Amino acid sequence: MIAVHEFCVHHNIEQSFIYSLKDSGLVEINSIEETICISASQLPVLEKLIRLYEMDINLEGIETITYLLKRISDMQQEIVTLSNRLSMYERD
Repeated sequence: MIAVHEFCVHHNIEQSFIYSLKDSGLVEINSIEETICISASQLPVLEKLIRLYEMDINLEGIETITYLLKRISDMQQEIVTLSNRLSMYERD
């Protein structure tokens, strides 16, 4: 777990941005002994979102981009599954 304050200082962002991401459901934060923390598993996602924020993309844009990237990932997985199924029938 990493304290939100330390993370924000390291990345030079405001804590309110992290709380906005939490309110949007894009990241999860936890409270441990009155310290707001981010789990290590959330770091890759959070760092991607910070890069979008640094490109002056607003929160609504970040939400949209995240949704579309998730859809693309899901569709790619479905394509792989269907391709594997199809190759089973082509071998016969």
